[in-house]
Amino acid sequence: MLLTLTTTHRPATDLGYLLHKHPDRVQSFRQSFGTATVLYPEASEERCTAALLLEIDPVRLARTRGRNAPDFSLAQYVNDRSYAASSLLGVAMADVFSTARSGRCAARQELADVAIPLEVEIPVLPCRGGAAVAHRVFEPLGWSVLAEPIPLEQTHPEWGDSRYVRLHLTGTVRVADALNQLHVLLPVLDESVHYWQGPDEVDKLLRSGEGWLATHPDVELITRRYLARRGSLARTALDRLARLAEVGDETEDALDVDPSLAEETEQVAERRAPLNAQRHDAVLRLLTEAGATSVIDLGCGSGQLLDRLVRQPGLTRVAGVDVSTRSLQHAARRLRLEQMGERQAERVQLFQSALTYEDERFAGYDAAVLMEVVEHVDPPRLEALERVVLGAARLRVVVVTTPNAEYNVLYEHLRGRRHPDHRFEWTRAEFAAWCDRVAAAHGYTVTLHGIGEHHEVHGSPTQAAVLTRKESADD
Repeated sequence: MLLTLTTTHRPATDLGYLLHKHPDRVQSFRQSFGTATVLYPEASEERCTAALLLEIDPVRLARTRGRNAPDFSLAQYVNDRSYAASSLLGVAMADVFSTARSGRCAARQELADVAIPLEVEIPVLPCRGGAAVAHRVFEPLGWSVLAEPIPLEQTHPEWGDSRYVRLHLTGTVRVADALNQLHVLLPVLDESVHYWQGPDEVDKLLRSGEGWLATHPDVELITRRYLARRGSLARTALDRLARLAEVGDETEDALDVDPSLAEETEQVAERRAPLNAQRHDAVLRLLTEAGATSVIDLGCGSGQLLDRLVRQPGLTRVAGVDVSTRSLQHAARRLRLEQMGERQAERVQLFQSALTYEDERFAGYDAAVLMEVVEHVDPPRLEALERVVLGAARLRVVVVTTPNAEYNVLYEHLRGRRHPDHRFEWTRAEFAAWCDRVAAAHGYTVTLHGIGEHHEVHGSPTQAAVLTRKESADD
């Protein structure tokens, strides 16, 4: 099998740094089932292509399979694992590009951390379910997909298409993300793997799917296909993915499974809306109740809330702010800024800034949202954030949400805080005390709310406050 990865990011030859494979060398890597070779068909400042060529050795593959088989003469040629070329390619890619998949690159770390223009091409790829399945699994990740069915026999078009496609993907993606997505989704398209899957396979799936799988609209389809429809493993994986979507800070709204995939996904148990979706609904409701006419999302991340805000007809302006340029790039793609009409684009603004430094661009909005942001700020820097957002910006309404630390005991597998980047997590009493203090200091009134399923002892998983500026002679 052949896979090519191309970039036009200049200098394009920096792709060699990201893949940890020098463009001037041809490198071969022995696999238990054959040989993987990395080479560069083209390498210039303008365009660079890395190719991974996998040559499968059927004798070596058979002998590897039969190594632990019962002692009889044909044992090494008898095995219940299928000959799955896509799975073999995925394993070879994971081995050859293991460092690249981790996102580490000492020589070009700043480049490894950002999305760059990429093209991926696989000339022949098994795809059970046809080209539509390739579109379904790759397009939600930001790829433009061309999946051309390959005829069963060129000279007999009446025979129809084979189960193979030529896959061409284009997008602006981090190299590490692209490799991890391919590692998972190639065997998903084939719906077959070449090895026995044990419980550790769930951990492998979650590691490769970190940051995108839990919120993929076809997460059930991907999980069940990747785990070869082994029901117990799939249920374990889906439960853990659902927990990530509920607890995590960077998750998207859950989407219903498309009815046309009901046969593929089997019967999926009905689950309540993830906490993140409930947070978005609650924040939109609180902004509506406050009569907000323009909103700035401070710490907007990848733009999940912004996507909801821009669709609110009552808002004249919407802005997103984040310290991370990578997050703003994701937000721009999510909002499809380049495809917006002129009038719609005038309503929306994205810009980079830190919330602990005064920025005149924060002012002029009716309301601001700090959704799951304050807990990421070092406590000594909180006072600066308070001064910037509640003081200098002079916003009429500020909506704040943050985890309720008391609720954490109800998450069975949670140890410590909900996210490794959280500097603290407040109890309800601590959050109320903070709200009272900053409201008094900056001339606001405050009302408190709970978001998510309420527990009679531990409260709700998320706590929220609406701070409303008191009217004064200056307003």
